[in-house]
Amino acid sequence: MQVDYLIVGQGIAGTVFCEHVLKAGKSVAIIDDPVLSNSSRVAGGLYNPITGRKMVKTWNCDQLFGYLGPFYKELEEKLSTRFLIEKPIYRPFLSTEELNEWMGKSAEEAFMPYIHEIKSTPAYFKDVYDPYGGVLLDQCGYLDTATMIKAYGRFLQDSGITYRHEKFVYTELEILANQVRYGGLSARQLVFTDGRLMAENPYFSWLPLNPVKGELLYIKTEQQFKVIYNRGVFVIPLSDGICKVGATYDHQNLDESATSRAKEELKHRLRQLAKFDFEVIDQKAGIRPATKDRKPFVGVHPKHERLAIFNGLGTKGVSLAPFYAKQLLDYLEFGGQIDTEVNIERFFSLF
Repeated sequence: MQVDYLIVGQGIAGTVFCEHVLKAGKSVAIIDDPVLSNSSRVAGGLYNPITGRKMVKTWNCDQLFGYLGPFYKELEEKLSTRFLIEKPIYRPFLSTEELNEWMGKSAEEAFMPYIHEIKSTPAYFKDVYDPYGGVLLDQCGYLDTATMIKAYGRFLQDSGITYRHEKFVYTELEILANQVRYGGLSARQLVFTDGRLMAENPYFSWLPLNPVKGELLYIKTEQQFKVIYNRGVFVIPLSDGICKVGATYDHQNLDESATSRAKEELKHRLRQLAKFDFEVIDQKAGIRPATKDRKPFVGVHPKHERLAIFNGLGTKGVSLAPFYAKQLLDYLEFGGQIDTEVNIERFFSLF
């Protein structure tokens, strides 16, 4: 069977890249073993233009956030499934100085599109500790990643697209001048979107992956929230009093089992933010495919031009995936440019 693209992995990266391939009118086959890595399916899914302890605009924010909303909404319509939940994020201030700083930022053109309102007095005091007020952010929310991935998998199968649930065996890959062959498939281009499994990939394991384990909690509360709270932890309201709370960052213990240590850490951080009572009802863990420089891996192998990679999206996969999937496809199909900050050429010296 001949296709234009063979994609290995159907997490966030694989799903989003595959959709760009199909929108371009190209044929595709997917190989995915969800048992091997579940980070996309248990991800918090938060997308937020203002991040970090210093509350700065996320890298390349304007381009990323101008593209992600329309892309996911179009995909929702195609799949007849809702998974993009647009919801303001409220971040309480810790001091009067922080309030004053954000009053100034709210007048800056660079920040104005992302700030809904500056609260100079307690605004959500029934739910959280915010004695100095806080900032209410726009163009944010969360993506129900598990729902999107599952719905897209059904779409692929219903459309008759080759979609194999199996482990990719690298020794069975044949690389030719104009195509690759694998398991009865021939493809003009193979794209690896396999998350942390990249560490086992003999063609791309030289890239400096820096995987990090993340754990989150599901809690039950009587409170009903209209916003996402984010200070020390994020609290994402789902439905019926269920909230998702996260997340931890562990570079040492890279397994996908939930730990009591992470549970206690998240409960402690949540109590510092929240006034409401809660009950922990579930806990999830996954390994994020982060990178040393916190920028994705996008590009083509230095020796094998039929092999490409779209990986290393880390904690910001929801916001990074649409824009850079399009950029990679434009490069492969039309000779477009890949941003130097994400192009794997920046690491060719390691090959």
